[in-house]
Amino acid sequence: MTTPTVTRTHAEAAARLRTAIARLNRRLRQETVGELTLSQWSALVAVESSGRMRIGDLAEHEHVSAPTATRLVASLEAEGLLQREVDAVDRRATVVSLSESGRQALAELRRKRTEALAARLAGLAPADLDRLVDALPLLEDLSG
Repeated sequence: MTTPTVTRTHAEAAARLRTAIARLNRRLRQETVGELTLSQWSALVAVESSGRMRIGDLAEHEHVSAPTATRLVASLEAEGLLQREVDAVDRRATVVSLSESGRQALAELRRKRTEALAARLAGLAPADLDRLVDALPLLEDLSG
């Protein structure tokens, strides 16, 4: 299979799309961050994605040191959002998982971000909203 040729048009469209997505994502994060830091939210999502993970694996995933990950886990555990358990395979290790409160916090964050984005979409002209909806399958394909 041959690699498609990337033209200037592709590069310019990619730059504009990347910038628009980054700005929109940043704005949604700023509007809905709540009482946790972005690092704490990121750690919760990482633990949610894996189900259970060792603190060292979380550190690697989040690109932080092990002591930083330990402090991050401690802060989330103190908020009741994560729970620690002894690893059944290696009793010297600790694994963390989301608590029910952690699951609820992530669901609430996602709900707030969806509401914030829906409010922005409500400000679009109907024809612009239709164009955006028509483009969604393309964007979903690109993200897959």
